[in-house]
Amino acid sequence: MGEHNVHSSIDQKNKAGFIKHLLDDIKALEIMLEQNLIEDDIVRIGAEQEFCLVDRNWRPANNAMEMLKTINDSHFTTELAKFNLEINLDPLELKKDCFSQVESEINRLLNKAKEAGIDSETKILLTGILPTISKRHLELEYMTPNPRYSALNAILRLQRGTDFELHIRGVDELSIHHDSVLFEACNTSFQMHLQVPPQDFISSYNWAQAISGPILGICTNSPLLFGRELWSETRIALFRQSLDIRSASHALKDRRARVSFSDHWAYGSVAQIFKNDIAEHKVVISRDIAANSLSELKKGNIPKLQALNLHNGTVYRWNRPCYGVGGGKPHVRIENRYIPSGPTVLDEIANFAFWAGVMIGRPTKFDNMPACMDFRDVKANFIKAARMGKDTILQWMGNSISVQDLIIKELLPIAHSGLEKANVDKEDRERLLSVIESRAKGITPSVWNIKNYRLLRKNMKIDSALRALTKTMYDNQQHGSPIHEWPMLEKLPKTSEDATLVGHIMSTQLFTVGEHDLATLATNIMKWKNIHHVPVESMVGTLCGLLTWTHATKIQNLKTNGDERTVSDIMEKEVITISPKSSIKEAIRIMKKNEIGCLPVVQKEDLVGIITIKDVIEFDNGKNS
Repeated sequence: MGEHNVHSSIDQKNKAGFIKHLLDDIKALEIMLEQNLIEDDIVRIGAEQEFCLVDRNWRPANNAMEMLKTINDSHFTTELAKFNLEINLDPLELKKDCFSQVESEINRLLNKAKEAGIDSETKILLTGILPTISKRHLELEYMTPNPRYSALNAILRLQRGTDFELHIRGVDELSIHHDSVLFEACNTSFQMHLQVPPQDFISSYNWAQAISGPILGICTNSPLLFGRELWSETRIALFRQSLDIRSASHALKDRRARVSFSDHWAYGSVAQIFKNDIAEHKVVISRDIAANSLSELKKGNIPKLQALNLHNGTVYRWNRPCYGVGGGKPHVRIENRYIPSGPTVLDEIANFAFWAGVMIGRPTKFDNMPACMDFRDVKANFIKAARMGKDTILQWMGNSISVQDLIIKELLPIAHSGLEKANVDKEDRERLLSVIESRAKGITPSVWNIKNYRLLRKNMKIDSALRALTKTMYDNQQHGSPIHEWPMLEKLPKTSEDATLVGHIMSTQLFTVGEHDLATLATNIMKWKNIHHVPVESMVGTLCGLLTWTHATKIQNLKTNGDERTVSDIMEKEVITISPKSSIKEAIRIMKKNEIGCLPVVQKEDLVGIITIKDVIEFDNGKNS
């Protein structure tokens, strides 16, 4: 996430000074563009590899800081949560065996991380969203102790004024509130950088936008969150909503989210894109800056544009323009942020070569994308691809075409041409692009995840199925084969049974009734559904009582014509509850002591589940089988 020595924008004095530097950085960039000081005679690639840390039970670990210390390598840095780390790879010139070099470096550094995790039994996993992340892993205790993260969380929370909200609908639906930006930590990506000549930046950027939908559609790897099937690439919706400071109001407002695909084609120069972002997004964090960029430029030095880069780092375009200095020379590049991590290093490098090849191989007829496509089609393609993956039907140059056909018939030939133009070794071109072709004709990571998760769910509770899926992903990653060669599960994998908390075995698919519902209706539904315990909710949605099979039987025996009793007349009002963080042993003790058959599970006054004697028996049987 970049610079660590930052201030919250609440500090008006620091903010004012920072904004002056920000405006001067824009002026300095424009001068460098006018005077042709930006490097334009070489193309380099770079990447950032994010990965998850999991413990011996396949759940998120909490030891990123300890791992970072043990690894002791400047390529590694922290991420927002303590269960993630990131590798910043060395830039390379786009030529010859550059992709093999990137592949080799990633494997070398990941092996270094694996070795560092041996003593703590921490494993390394490449995935877009770690399946076993739960709500409890998104509490502030899991946030990396870093001034930038805490400042960002504080100011975004303040600017929003209310809790962050997630509303994502796929096969399942997720609707939940959270009090911090830590939902963003669920996202794990493989970010790819491509240096672009400044005079070609706008054409390249618009082309990058145009190809985002089909490329995302073939790379999706994040279909699950909290055990729910959502989008093929759930990261797209999750990232946008987890950092969204806009709140609903009675007025119809058009405000761009900080995580955005944009609403129009880029124009002018790269400086204009930065200007638009400054105009549309408030400064949320600042930092002390010693050297003024205009002054440095007058001295003949190349400025780092620190204020611009810091602000740019808080505006999350899926294709992000970037400015940097390497070897004393300034450059501009495009950062592709929408590709998920995993499922293997080979898959990632194939994605990288494919994207870079399509970018470099852009046919001249696409130099002016606004004349070729309506931007709203491009944006719609991206959203549809995130939802549906390879099954998406895209609008491409005025025609409807499937992701598979567009990849195979048009984009792969462009990628081959582009990599050949860049003098990338034929062996690497054919090896990596064949992975994309096989995936287009076969199975994508998101489809593999969903098919195997559904198989596991036939015989396992959600928590056990998610852990089994995570273990299977890890085992397959160790072989290094690309996703289209991964076998489908034919039998249930064995995982160490570590379910110790109520949250691990509770039922979350709840049926509830309202306190003012007719009692006869509620009890009949219990009979029809064979439900023995039903939580009762008040008008505002809080737990206020419990109906049991005893109540249902009693009213069935006593009911008369015209019975107008409500649920509140017959429910148990003194309800004993438990937290999802409580131990299963504690739940058993409470049920035995009070001679009750269930416990509603409550977190921060919200009903999140129910644990019954049946759940405990099934848990014991599974543990001892």
